[in-house]
Amino acid sequence: MVLTPPQREAAGRAAEFGEGAIRRRVADSLRRAPRPGATEVTFQALGTQCRMLLGGTGPTVDKAADAAVHWVADFEARYSRFLPGSLISRINAAAGVEPVTLDAEAERLFALCHDLHFLSRGIFDPTALPLLRLWNWKADPPVIPTDDQIAAARDLVGWKRVQRSPGRIFLPKAGMGLDLGGMGKEYAVDQVALLLRMSGVSGALVDFGADVRVFGAPPDGRPGWHIGLEDPQRPGTCWRGLAVRDAAVATSGDYRRAFELNGVRYGHIVDPRTGRPVAQGVRAVSVLAPSCTQAGLLSTAAFVLGPDEGLRLLESTPGTAGAILTESQTLCSRRFHEHVAS
Repeated sequence: MVLTPPQREAAGRAAEFGEGAIRRRVADSLRRAPRPGATEVTFQALGTQCRMLLGGTGPTVDKAADAAVHWVADFEARYSRFLPGSLISRINAAAGVEPVTLDAEAERLFALCHDLHFLSRGIFDPTALPLLRLWNWKADPPVIPTDDQIAAARDLVGWKRVQRSPGRIFLPKAGMGLDLGGMGKEYAVDQVALLLRMSGVSGALVDFGADVRVFGAPPDGRPGWHIGLEDPQRPGTCWRGLAVRDAAVATSGDYRRAFELNGVRYGHIVDPRTGRPVAQGVRAVSVLAPSCTQAGLLSTAAFVLGPDEGLRLLESTPGTAGAILTESQTLCSRRFHEHVAS
């Protein structure tokens, strides 16, 4: 999976997608802190806490960090479904009405969505928004959709129905909608890591909401970056630590976002093939892979597939390793223990 470097068309874009306002909001949350041999940068974007630990200090590192933060803010402004002026919101508003024009960057992103949909066996579906709206885990009190409501929402879901042609995309039925939550944050991690490397940073850890990619050597002199995996039974604590170099780690789980009604637990991860929250007994899946986009795709796919089929998926994917935590056991792929540091 090759990720191209971001090529921004700066002229007029800030006004077009409201990127200037998002940049200001992200900048207000920006914090820098010196660390031994490194610079730590934190900020709020993409609906989560973002953290970068950059090897070194000085103008080169500061300039690279600023470029990375601006890129993330611009990416959110363009592709968040929660922002009315974003490209995604414009595409959704035009569903069943007319195609929307795309630039080269957006075309590459949707081409990647197509590949990820195929590789995940349809588990990653960018058109799942009608189902995500239906299963609102934030609702108070929570509401369980009826079978008819689920069927109606499923009728609006299906990436293969999206009409794509050079420079254009069209959702053919009113009510359809795109949501890139299944890959957007991971894609951003990969692009920021690439931007930092191209800007002259010798090594860095990029962590956006526990989706992580590292490159180069850590500033503390250890041979690899140490990444903790959160324990779904005790959130806030780690059940394992991995030593990672020039790779990515992503975790999918429903232990932080769920609701319970009449003794039944409903997580926030919805299987677009059934229209219902996943209930396979899996609490979390962590995957190490060459890119964060691939790690996130595999962790979500394995979570949805369940422990047995999910483990087979991890075992059959070259260059990856992972662990599946259920309510009663931990299943690790053969290569997972090669990366365990603690």
